[in-house]
Amino acid sequence: MAGPLPFDPIAEAGRHWRKRWGAASVPPMTAVTSVMRVHQLLLARLNGALEPFGLTFARYEALMLLFLSRTGSLPLGKIGERLQVHPTSVTNLVDGLERSGLATRSPHPNDRRTTLATITEAGREAAATATETLNGIAFGTAPLGRKDLEAVTRIFRGMRLEAGDFVD
Repeated sequence: MAGPLPFDPIAEAGRHWRKRWGAASVPPMTAVTSVMRVHQLLLARLNGALEPFGLTFARYEALMLLFLSRTGSLPLGKIGERLQVHPTSVTNLVDGLERSGLATRSPHPNDRRTTLATITEAGREAAATATETLNGIAFGTAPLGRKDLEAVTRIFRGMRLEAGDFVD
């Protein structure tokens, strides 16, 4: 990006929206547009912080599932369920972790239909160090403070619950 704009483009869009579709339509549009822009900002910050580890945020999430699992291994299907992504995405994530030497893929010892992803020692080291880095930058959430972050989490939890992501 060339630099900051001299105006807030989302507020400007809201002004135009109000004229065409009425005041009631502005808060949903501006809220969603704001969330999508913040998603872009967070992803750029997180991917930038993770680049020295050869990770993207998506790969970091998969690596952390393995890191935090009891045995350091999970079936690929379980990774997909927990990350709430398509099986093709899991395959791509694990492929990337394998190429980087952070995880390996192997057949499940008790179920020939299942493939396991297992974190390597290099994966454990990368996960620990990358997490220290992300914690050090508060996962890129500046300038939000604790109360703001807790409010955002609470608000979006309601949407995730309503969408059926989990059972309360």
